[in-house]
Amino acid sequence: MTAADPSATDFVRHKPSKRVWFRRTGWRHLVALAALAFALFPVLWVVSAAFSSNSGLARQSFVPEEPSLDNFRALMTEPGHPPFWRWFANSMLIGTVTAFVTVFLCALGAYAFSRLRFRGRRPGMLALLLIQMFPNLLAVVALFLFMTRIKGLFPAVGLGTSWGLIFIYLGGALGVNTYLIKGFFDTIPQSLDEAARIDGCSHSQTFFKIILPLAAPVLAVIGLLSFIATQAEYIVASVILSGNDENKTLAVGLSNYVLAGFDRRWGPFAAGALIGAIPVVLLFLFLQRFIVSGLTSGAVKE
Repeated sequence: MTAADPSATDFVRHKPSKRVWFRRTGWRHLVALAALAFALFPVLWVVSAAFSSNSGLARQSFVPEEPSLDNFRALMTEPGHPPFWRWFANSMLIGTVTAFVTVFLCALGAYAFSRLRFRGRRPGMLALLLIQMFPNLLAVVALFLFMTRIKGLFPAVGLGTSWGLIFIYLGGALGVNTYLIKGFFDTIPQSLDEAARIDGCSHSQTFFKIILPLAAPVLAVIGLLSFIATQAEYIVASVILSGNDENKTLAVGLSNYVLAGFDRRWGPFAAGALIGAIPVVLLFLFLQRFIVSGLTSGAVKE
């Protein structure tokens, strides 16, 4: 392309100025950078605290002056021997079981609402969404009393047990997740179900062999969100697992460092939080290819 070429002169003539470019698209880059800095700052601050030789929050700097692993050693070997790895294992168990069972139960309910026609179908769907509007936090006193009574009848799933906490998490995870999976099932052509019935498949065979494999993206999203929610949840877990140090989750166990004072135990707390975030990050990276397709395909109107 030469200077005599009309296309070159048109490009130079119509090239927007910096002021016009900033008014049209440039400000979006600044907003994106500001949002990125806002999101990454707490993460970098915790990473800095985990590798800092100063265990107090007041003395911490953004870049550690003398990076060390003292906080990780203190987390594992300090006096009192807090069962950190036991808390970590409890969190992984509760998160994994809750995610898998949530996906299975929500998929069963979504298949019924999407493919079957029965009386009360629409009111039942609306009832699930209405119940989901009230979080478990509002019923924490009732849950505590209920689990106390259950412990007298079935000690394995009562107050202070991991399985009791799993059942509570499962009870509060069906509403929105079922609705989201149902929206995804609605996008799968029903001609596949009809072809399966012609071949002699029952509803269960159609569900497990045809619908579930096609719905892998949204199932991965629901499992990921359920796992993350259980790892980050604190209030209900602290009430249900109170009085039993061995069965605490990582979030509840690490709260002991916060209650002891940020100025003295901030470093070990940050080290434990950093270790606990590793499985969530790895799972997110492994399932990220399903996230966009799973959320957008399920966001359809009935």
